[in-house]
Amino acid sequence: MSEMLLVLNAGSSSVKFALYEAHTEPTAGHLICEGGIGSIGHRPHFKVVDREGGVVHDAYLAEGAGHDDAIATLIGWIEQRFPDQRLAAVGHRVVHGGDLFDAQVQIDPDVVAKLRRFTTLAPLHQPHNIAAIEALAKLHPALPQVACFDTAFHHRLPQLATWYALPRQLTEEGVRRYGFHGISYEYIASRLPDVAGPAVADGRVVVAHLGAGASMCAMRARSSVATTMGFTALDGLMMGSRTGVLDPGVVLYLLQQKGMTPDAISDLLYRRSGLLGVSGISDDMRTLLASDDPHAEEAIALFVYRIGRELGSLAAALGGLDALVFTGGIGEHAAEIRRRVCVQAEWLGVTLDAAANTQLEGAGRISIADSTASAWVIPTDEDLMIARHVWRLVDGGRTAWSGSSLD
Repeated sequence: MSEMLLVLNAGSSSVKFALYEAHTEPTAGHLICEGGIGSIGHRPHFKVVDREGGVVHDAYLAEGAGHDDAIATLIGWIEQRFPDQRLAAVGHRVVHGGDLFDAQVQIDPDVVAKLRRFTTLAPLHQPHNIAAIEALAKLHPALPQVACFDTAFHHRLPQLATWYALPRQLTEEGVRRYGFHGISYEYIASRLPDVAGPAVADGRVVVAHLGAGASMCAMRARSSVATTMGFTALDGLMMGSRTGVLDPGVVLYLLQQKGMTPDAISDLLYRRSGLLGVSGISDDMRTLLASDDPHAEEAIALFVYRIGRELGSLAAALGGLDALVFTGGIGEHAAEIRRRVCVQAEWLGVTLDAAANTQLEGAGRISIADSTASAWVIPTDEDLMIARHVWRLVDGGRTAWSGSSLD
């Protein structure tokens, strides 16, 4: 009986997944299918596509079905769809590993207890990551589960880059910069030599992960040396519905002068700001780019301006810039945003190739050949990165895990 690896990314109203063959270390070609269950808690929609994008399942769950129902439905569908295969292990994207986890780890009750400590640092993600882990454990207690952390790639940031100018006691208690989107950055780092060449890969590179959540990471020799997100995933760039960097005095003003509660402020900063808040229209860049509303253009302009500001800061941390890489939903698909960012970065030596930028599909260069600092697009694949981590743990612990798969 052949084996499969399941990758889960659980959010507040959705569970996304990818299923891979497990007979060797996974590549994109080993993807079996992927999809998700959205609108959980309302009328959940369960859709699955194969590796070519063909729809293999499209159905609705019962009205009001929750996360446990979604996980049970997904596992039941996998068992029914692939009766001659079994799950070897499940990998979870877990947003926050704090200062405890610098690499993927097999999950046990002690790990789950430690993950709960970071719920207040990632309130949009951590509770749902944990909920998916626990739902699977109820269904199949012997099925190995692995946590892969968005913070792990930044774990070895220079100590100076992790500090805030706060009393040392708070720093020692864990109030520091952690950084996020690490699974994406790790994947891009693994692809850099093949796409851009070893010289670029080992140089001074800034990667812009631009999507509903957005951040940037400065890499030297494919290791993180600075990043825009900090203690939480609110910091840094303006995002779909999150503020990005904000004067803490604004929070004090909202508390003291506006009488807002902490919960109301959290909702404002996480869910009602960013592109949505500035435009008053949408948190989706595609909608804003297609709009003729001046507020949409102002939101786009602020988004690009903030990227330029952070790019300058990260280039300073690197002592210069050799390459700029775009990834994430906006970074991969919004040529207009890439154009504006590159034009704004001309002072750093980036000279855009307009034709390459608009015509590119997939990975490749979008700067002219003699651009002092090159610019690239590399599609990210966090699911594949997680699958590789899980496979290495499963394969490395094959003897210890023998017989613990889902039968």
